[in-house]
Amino acid sequence: MFDEKKAREFYCDFLGFDAVFEHRFSDGMPLYMGLERAGLSLHLSEHHGDASPGANVFVATENIREFHRELAEKQYAYNRPGLEDLPWGLQLQVNDPFGNRIRFCEQVE
Repeated sequence: MFDEKKAREFYCDFLGFDAVFEHRFSDGMPLYMGLERAGLSLHLSEHHGDASPGANVFVATENIREFHRELAEKQYAYNRPGLEDLPWGLQLQVNDPFGNRIRFCEQVE
């Protein structure tokens, strides 16, 4: 992540994750933060070299229609994901402010 405020707005306010830990080596240093929602854990880092922008994360999801409805009701200005019916399941893709994609998918059994 390149901007802590934008990361919190997107991941916490929009997607509904809770910050479960935050770490900085000292004041003014980059943030390393852990997020959780419904059993899914994500780690975000401002540290240079920790990851490359443009990552893609696939998340097996239950109740995706309910999740989609929740996101739509927030009317987030920068992301209005739809549902896509694919051969492997019903998928909802979001793009974070840093160029990464998260694909939530309720897979066909």
